[in-house]
Amino acid sequence: MPITVLDDRTALLVIDLQKGSAARPTAPHPLSQVIDHTITLADAFRAHHLPVFLTRFTFSPDGADATPGRTDLGPRSPQPLPEGWDDLIDPLAGHLEDIIITKRNWGSFHGTDLDLHLRRRRITQLVITGIATSLGVESTARSAHEHGYNVTIPTDATTDLSPESHHHTTTRILPLIAETGTTKKVLSILRNR
Repeated sequence: MPITVLDDRTALLVIDLQKGSAARPTAPHPLSQVIDHTITLADAFRAHHLPVFLTRFTFSPDGADATPGRTDLGPRSPQPLPEGWDDLIDPLAGHLEDIIITKRNWGSFHGTDLDLHLRRRRITQLVITGIATSLGVESTARSAHEHGYNVTIPTDATTDLSPESHHHTTTRILPLIAETGTTKKVLSILRNR
């Protein structure tokens, strides 16, 4: 279903657009497109006095606070990461009115104060952008839906590590929990509010 409406109390939620993510190849959309669309949306949300939330994924160098649990890939040993890998990309950093959420999981709700920030601002809807569509974006969208928020995903403002993962999430998962469409459609609805 296409994007139909934005609630009066809508926030933009940007998932993991940080320096470490920007160094990885993405598909089907180049990360530069996702960044450009996200910056355009963030500027529009700020101009309409709607909040912008930015998540950053991080964990300690020894991996002690990384998500535990057995997986088919086996245990993950700590990998040395470059200095600043978890810093927000420069075009998104430095807006003092934006709210930064630090997380240690794919999703943005578990183990963070995101829901508290949203409820205090009486937010009823989230527009979610970022990387990776099948990981952080999908996990966050699922939790947002379960928490009772209306969820909107401009799928041209998300990307993944493979086109197959992006396609599966945008065609099979997100339509069950969100309205999907384009950045252009979100901007059009914002302008006509």
